[in-house]
Amino acid sequence: MFRKITQYLLDWKQSPYRKPLILQGARQVGKTYSLLAFGREHYENVAYFNFETTPSLAKTFEESLEPSYLIPILSRIANQTIVREKTLIIFDEVQLCERALTSLKYFCEQAPEYHVIAAGSLLGVAVNRGKFSFPVGKVDIKTLYPMDMEEFLLACGEQELVEQIHACFENDSPMPAALHEAALRRYREFLVVGGMPDCVSKFVETGDYILIRHIQQTILQGYLNDMSKYNETNEIKKTRLVYDNITVQLSKKNTLFQYKLIKSGGRAAEFENAIEWLTLSGIVSRIYRVENPQKPLENYRDIDAFKTYVSDVGLLCAKKDIVAEDILYLSSELDDFKGGMVENYICNQLICNGYQAFYWLSERGAEVDFILQRECSIIPIEVKSADNTKAKSLSIYMKAHSPAYAIKVAVRNFGFENGIKTIPLYAAFCI
Repeated sequence: MFRKITQYLLDWKQSPYRKPLILQGARQVGKTYSLLAFGREHYENVAYFNFETTPSLAKTFEESLEPSYLIPILSRIANQTIVREKTLIIFDEVQLCERALTSLKYFCEQAPEYHVIAAGSLLGVAVNRGKFSFPVGKVDIKTLYPMDMEEFLLACGEQELVEQIHACFENDSPMPAALHEAALRRYREFLVVGGMPDCVSKFVETGDYILIRHIQQTILQGYLNDMSKYNETNEIKKTRLVYDNITVQLSKKNTLFQYKLIKSGGRAAEFENAIEWLTLSGIVSRIYRVENPQKPLENYRDIDAFKTYVSDVGLLCAKKDIVAEDILYLSSELDDFKGGMVENYICNQLICNGYQAFYWLSERGAEVDFILQRECSIIPIEVKSADNTKAKSLSIYMKAHSPAYAIKVAVRNFGFENGIKTIPLYAAFCI
């Protein structure tokens, strides 16, 4: 399956300023698959080392971290010659070997001609917990997320539809009605399947939603196991409580994160470490409120007011145990959850495109779902889960802050009117 990360990896390979690369991301987002596929296509050979499946590998790094010492030993372990510029060296699950992570510094300084990529699922947790000697300034870092809507469409063989969506987005011209409806059907499928590569692959192969839900439940169980394996003992229960509660938070009309919804009397001091763990692990995203939408947005965030979203909308639906048919056929029984689910989907698409998103709330309660910096401008984005043309909060924001333009993401077709760029839900990946 096509992944956009491939172009980034190719640019990294060809860059004269290339450093060892750290590819991080939550479990099952496709890090190993993407790296192996890239290596096989663009290198003469791949030397792959996994510190989870082969724990004894860690002993290799105990004696010395210098490439001149490591390369001959790694060549022997891989049973192939590691050649500068022609071999891709992959250290997988590198968070399990601190010294392997540290060795990247010496590959950068002493042997930059070797192409090395380290991948890890819980690097954010490990590094921020102070267990690792991180090679600051000696590595390139990239995060891989689940597949976005565009990658899903391409996996489904919808190349022409993707091209049409891009063209309509650029020109603010409506999609032909038949294509618009077809794209909306694919969007609803994506809400069920999500972007975890194994789920997308099985959907393309079988179309079996029951099988896909089984895969999603397995991934969710793996996340719960990680919470127990890689978390502080006294934080495990709290972390699970927070993660299980996210679907409850998103079912509320006001999706602002509320500690009291986790348990009666819940407070920030009790659960903030759990939320931090989930965020660092990459399985939850946190979006802060901005009090004053000016550049840089980070300077105006309110650290006590935020929303949380699951990293993949398919996993969100699996956590909520939503039946596929209820989403595919727009069941009214989902009305309370629909708004939060669609917000989660949009958040995922924005993060995949590299945005650091925020949201805005006025003193009188007007709320804009997402605020981001795009093309040197601060752009407000309002999300509508149904065919609702009203955007009162967006109008209030525009009168107060006069943005270059605003974006409304809804079921409606493409268009541009009164300074508002309307984008269908299926085209959020174009933003």
